[in-house]
Amino acid sequence: MKMEWIEIKPTCCQAEEELKETNKDENKHLPVAIIGAGPVGLAAAAHLARYDQPFILLESGAQVGANILTWGHVRVFSPWRYNIDETASKLLKEQGWTEPDLNELPTGKELVDQYLKPLANTPEIKKSLFANTKVFSISRKNMDKMKTANREKQPFVIYAEQNGEFKKFEARAVIDATGTWGNPNPANSNGIWLKEEEAIKNQIFYGIPDILGAGKSRYLNKRVAVIGSGHSAINSLLELAKLREEYPATEIVWVLRKVRVEEAYGGEELDALEARGDLGSRIHKLVDSCVVQVITPFRIQNIKGENGKIELVGETKDDLKTYSDIDEMIVNTGNRPDFSILREVRTSIDTATECVKALAPLIDPNIHSCGTVRPHGEKELRQPEKDFYIVGAKSYGRAPTFLMATGYEQVRSVVAYISGDYEASEKVELELPETGVCSTNLNVTKASCSSNSCC
Repeated sequence: MKMEWIEIKPTCCQAEEELKETNKDENKHLPVAIIGAGPVGLAAAAHLARYDQPFILLESGAQVGANILTWGHVRVFSPWRYNIDETASKLLKEQGWTEPDLNELPTGKELVDQYLKPLANTPEIKKSLFANTKVFSISRKNMDKMKTANREKQPFVIYAEQNGEFKKFEARAVIDATGTWGNPNPANSNGIWLKEEEAIKNQIFYGIPDILGAGKSRYLNKRVAVIGSGHSAINSLLELAKLREEYPATEIVWVLRKVRVEEAYGGEELDALEARGDLGSRIHKLVDSCVVQVITPFRIQNIKGENGKIELVGETKDDLKTYSDIDEMIVNTGNRPDFSILREVRTSIDTATECVKALAPLIDPNIHSCGTVRPHGEKELRQPEKDFYIVGAKSYGRAPTFLMATGYEQVRSVVAYISGDYEASEKVELELPETGVCSTNLNVTKASCSSNSCC
């Protein structure tokens, strides 16, 4: 599906022209600071290199793609052609890089090893990359958030810790591509971290554990509860099912908040991404064959640990219920953005989704379930703080439908604007695969389980 959005505006738009003119200031000699060297941050670096703009790329991990390596064993559902930025590809090919098969599905580790690492090692990017550099705050020089006079003419100051030492960087613009991974939501349905859940953190894995590899001994022959209804949860369930084939004493419990489990299957064979649709079809079969016990709707109110076992207390359709004798939990309830580094930056964030405010009507899962969003770029991502942008997964806040291709188009538009190429910035194009499911056509068949506990 190819979508194109071009804004038609009056030929004489004084306010917009004045805004563009303010880009031409005394801070032009300073670099653009990119926070986060994941796929989107590195794509921003590639585009800045294309425009011959100075930049610095700050990464808190020991190497690029550090967050991705925490789920490096997982094979993504989008093929390579959706995971490679076009400008980054051109930069790599100039260095003799061999492009992977665009129809293949990479694992997280392959994504890092075959694409992100080579990109980071190109001469244009390597010289400006700072690893082990954790940003803890961003502000305007000599100004706190309250000060307005002459604010836009002051450079940004980025405060960071680099290899244990305090560092300051000045920049004329900032692109926050830090993502949301590593900042998980709790299992608690109210979104609140309770001390009881934190007390048993050694029995809870937030994310996608390597169940068939390094984490095998942790889960075999255990009663494992998976919390969540998205693709991460389904990945965990499918790997547990494979483990159960070898160790039949392994018990799998799937805890969801949805009214019916069918809502979690997605578009299945209607999904334009075959691997994404296949996830839904495979878990559908496992539920129907009772390999996976489903508990839904179940809204966790508290988690208790006693004698090495976990007890879930939650609300069902009718009353309060408790599920006991759980050995391990895998929590896949999504992630949330961390705005702590932006306390002194003026931002416009949606109060519900915690996404960039202009994107909220397009991606709010309460009203939009397609997983696709119309093309958007610099204009939608623009913050009240001039020359500051939130891009990538963090721009989507708590919404779970972000795809890398979306982030690549975001930074292409943002970098074009920062570089003065306003025409390229305003023309935004994006081709995304249909999910096969929309709020307008979601047709759930009669539930295969008549009560709140299936099988």
